[in-house]
Amino acid sequence: MAELALALLLLLVGLVPAGAVWPQPQLVRESPGGGRCRLSPGRFRFGYGRLSAVGPGCAVLDQAFARYWRLLRDAGLRAPEDTRPWEPLCTELLVSVSTPHCDGFPDMDSVESYKLSTSDDLSLLSSESIWGALRGLETFSQLIWRDEDGTFYLNKTDIVDFPRFAHRGLLLDTSRHYLPLRAILETLDVMAYNKFNVFHWHIVDDPSFPYESAAFPELSRKGAYNPATHVYTLNDVKMVIEYARLRGIRVISEFDTPGHTRSWGPGAPGLLTPCYAGSIPSGAYGPVNPILNTTYQFMTELFREVSTVFPDFYLHLGGDEVDFTCWRSNPEIQAFMQQMGFGQDYTKLESFYIQRLLNIISSYGKGYVVWQEVFDNGVKVKPDTIIHVWRENSGPYQQEVARVTEAGYRALLSAPWYLNRISYGQDWQVAYQVEPLEFEGSLEQKALVIGGEACMWGEFVDVTNLTPRLWPRAGAIAERLWSNKTVRDLQDAYIRLADFRCTLLRYLKTSVCRGEKK
Repeated sequence: MAELALALLLLLVGLVPAGAVWPQPQLVRESPGGGRCRLSPGRFRFGYGRLSAVGPGCAVLDQAFARYWRLLRDAGLRAPEDTRPWEPLCTELLVSVSTPHCDGFPDMDSVESYKLSTSDDLSLLSSESIWGALRGLETFSQLIWRDEDGTFYLNKTDIVDFPRFAHRGLLLDTSRHYLPLRAILETLDVMAYNKFNVFHWHIVDDPSFPYESAAFPELSRKGAYNPATHVYTLNDVKMVIEYARLRGIRVISEFDTPGHTRSWGPGAPGLLTPCYAGSIPSGAYGPVNPILNTTYQFMTELFREVSTVFPDFYLHLGGDEVDFTCWRSNPEIQAFMQQMGFGQDYTKLESFYIQRLLNIISSYGKGYVVWQEVFDNGVKVKPDTIIHVWRENSGPYQQEVARVTEAGYRALLSAPWYLNRISYGQDWQVAYQVEPLEFEGSLEQKALVIGGEACMWGEFVDVTNLTPRLWPRAGAIAERLWSNKTVRDLQDAYIRLADFRCTLLRYLKTSVCRGEKK
C-alpha cells in the first residue's frame, strides 16, 4: 500500500506539464496572462466552503482532504520552502457541495460533475455531490507542478468537467489467480486517479472459490486454493467496499452461473450436473444442474447473502460460455427437455435457468448485468437489464451493440478492452482509439450505451505482474470513457501517458525514461 501511495505522490508532484490532466477535462481555461501562485505544502490547507451542504464529519471528503494534504506535506519535506517570498502564495482550496448526502454509496445516477477555479488567493471547487468533489480533488492534484528547483506551482485555471459515460469500470479476476487484499486496494487507488468509478469484482470462477460465504462456508473451504490464506473473508469484502466508497467507486460482484462453476462443486454436492459417458456417469461434472428444485433453493440462499453483503443495486450474474455437452449427456436432463418441449435446443434450457435466477435476484430488489450470450440466446430478461458486450459472435462488436440497443437494452462495452491480451509496442493506442458509439443506430440507441469496462482476466496475471499489465494501459480506456469524444490526439495523449509511466518508474527505480540519467 505504501508503494502505491508514494507512486501517486510522484504523480502529484512530478514534472508534468502544467494543466496536463488525465483524463482530460471537458473544459480547461488557463489565465491569459499565465498567472501562477507558489504552493508551500506545509502551509496549504483544504477546507469546506461557507455555504457547503456538507462539512467536517463527512468521512468521504474529510479522508480525501487528509490523503491529499498528507501527500503535499510529505512532498514538502523534499522541496524548498519560502525561497521566493515575492511570488503569490496559494494557501487554500475550499470545497463546496450543494447536496447534503454524505454517508451513502455511489450509484449509477451519481453526479460527478464539478467546477474548479484556482487563483493566488483562494481556489474554489464546487460540485453537486461529494462524488463530483472527489473527481475535482483528483484534477486539482494533477494541476500542481514543480520547477527544476523543486518549487511547487499552481497555474491560474478554470475547469468545468463531467464524465461522458456513467459507468467506467475495471474488472479484476480473483479466481484464476488469487489477488491479495493489498493488490486490490492498490488498484482502487490508481482507479480513482484515473476517475474509474466501478470495480467489477469477478470473484469466483472454475479454478477457485475464494469468497468466504457465511451461508455456505464449505464453498471456500473446499473450493479455494487455500482456505486459510487464499480467501476473502466478510471483513475483507467490507474493507474493499468501504475503501472503494471513500474513493467514489462502486463495487459490483460477479457470481457467474450456470457455467464457470467447477469450483462450486466440492462444497455444494448435487449442485453441478453429472456428466455421462453413454449410460454410465463419467465422474466429471458440468454446469449447474438446472432441473432440480434444490438448485434454486441454493441460489436463493446464496444470493440473499450476496445481495446483503454487496450494497450496489446491481449484481453481475455472468451467463457466458455455457458448454451444453454435459447437459446433453445426462439422461435426466434429456427427459426434462422432452417434458418441457425444448427438443434438442439447449439454449431453451439455459433460458429456463436464467429466468428463474433473475426472478430470485429481482425478489431482493436488485438489478443485474449479464454477459451478451444471455441476450444472444434469446433469454427473456427485464427491460432494465444491462447487457455486457465482450465478444464478436456474428460480426464485429459494433453490430452486437447495435442489436442490443435496438432491442431496447442498455449496453456495456468491453469487447475491445481486454487488457490481459498484450502485444508488442504501443498497444494502448488501439484501446484509446475505440469509439463506443461508433455503430449504426439512432440517437436513442446510442443513449443506451452506459459506458464500458477494461477487463483484466487472470489466466496469466497474478500479483507479480498485475500493476505493470494494467497501468498505464487502462488509463487509455479511462480517458475514452470520461473525456469528450473529440479528445483523440494520440501525440498529446502519449505525452501525458508517458509522464504517468515515468513517474512510476522513477519511484520504483527499475528503469529510466528517455533522456534521464540514473
